[in-house]
Amino acid sequence: MADENLLLEKDGPLATITFNNPKALNALTVATFQGLDRLLTELEKDAKIRVVILTGAGEKAFVAGGDISHLGTLDADSAREFALLAQRVIDRLEAFPKPVIAAINGYALGGGCELAMGCDIRIASDSARFGQPEVKLGIIPGFAGTQRLSRLVGKGRAKELIFTGEMIDAEEACRIGLVNRVVAKESLMEEARSLAIKMCDKSSSAIRFAKEAIDNGLEMDFARGSRYEADLFALCFTTEDCKEGISAFMEKRPAKF
Repeated sequence: MADENLLLEKDGPLATITFNNPKALNALTVATFQGLDRLLTELEKDAKIRVVILTGAGEKAFVAGGDISHLGTLDADSAREFALLAQRVIDRLEAFPKPVIAAINGYALGGGCELAMGCDIRIASDSARFGQPEVKLGIIPGFAGTQRLSRLVGKGRAKELIFTGEMIDAEEACRIGLVNRVVAKESLMEEARSLAIKMCDKSSSAIRFAKEAIDNGLEMDFARGSRYEADLFALCFTTEDCKEGISAFMEKRPAKF
């Protein structure tokens, strides 16, 4: 436990981080981000952990946004500090060297939606709801939501969601590319774990390089991104995983990464 609002469970190669303040719909605070940062440090160092799953406690919310009572105490300087802290931790989540899956069990609003967008893959229950309602409070998304949402769903749809502050359901979120898939609420964690397990027997170094190629390459023009991919492809051939994978294929046996 990093703080009272975060729970960490390790089960073999899987780690599950649960936002655990259901009475407040798992709202985000400075302490929550600091705690998440510490957990990411622990999990990055733990060689046994291959995939991380994020989810929310309770029946209603993944993370329903920032703590409004905390936001009400901020001035311009402290608001900027809070935004930069949140951005740094979500950036770290996005760049985490192991796959991160968001299992979105309910409301993912404001900072909760921004947090989910920092994950590699988003699986939503059929009861999940998404939105960036900050304009209803007289503010804008501050945890890089304007940037990630535009990149995920396109500028026009991002502007519509942010300018109206309206929520969309899981099916619409899937249709526009905000989430990867929608599953029945009762099977959400089973589906997330099943997907995670499919990654656990694959090369961790190859997954890490592929993640870097996708995330960093998309910020480049196509030619530079392709050359960057070639560099990472070459680096694969310096790893033990590459030697094992090719040997296993030639010897007609399962690879042991």
